[in-house]
Amino acid sequence: MHRLFIGLCPPPPIRARLLAIMGGVPGARWQDDAQLHLTLRFIGEVDGRVAADIADLLATIHAPAPKVAIRGVGAFDRKGRPDAIWAGVAPAAPLAALHRKIDHLLVRLGLAPEGRAFVPHITLARLARGADARAATDAFLTRHAGLTSDMFSCDDLILYESHLGHGGAAYRVAARWPLG
Repeated sequence: MHRLFIGLCPPPPIRARLLAIMGGVPGARWQDDAQLHLTLRFIGEVDGRVAADIADLLATIHAPAPKVAIRGVGAFDRKGRPDAIWAGVAPAAPLAALHRKIDHLLVRLGLAPEGRAFVPHITLARLARGADARAATDAFLTRHAGLTSDMFSCDDLILYESHLGHGGAAYRVAARWPLG
């Protein structure tokens, strides 16, 4: 089985900027450089045949490379407690269009449509389930609310394979296609 998702990788200067602000939230598992990406569509576990079909379909996508910027930070909550800290990415429109295009192709392949609202972001940290990190998370969000970057381009569409372990997920690039 292959645990897959489709995303974009920001260029090294943007990843370095994000890495530089990480810290100060007890219980946070901060992402490393290889984990920083913008998920366009989570797929989940599929067998090898379906994984190959997905790669074949993604190779047919023709879309411009999105030009975006980092704009602020936020957190996702689960059951009333912070679950993940992220950096926002804007403008959302070109990313949402690419997300919809990918989702439509995957549905044609027989996968279920995306069930969650698409929120363009780059995850910075995941928070442990038992951690009481509300105050520290709120302080981080306040401290970095004005986080911005220059516009940058995400030039490749990437099919990632995720391997879960004790220290979190490790990502491997399974395939890559140029955009633009």
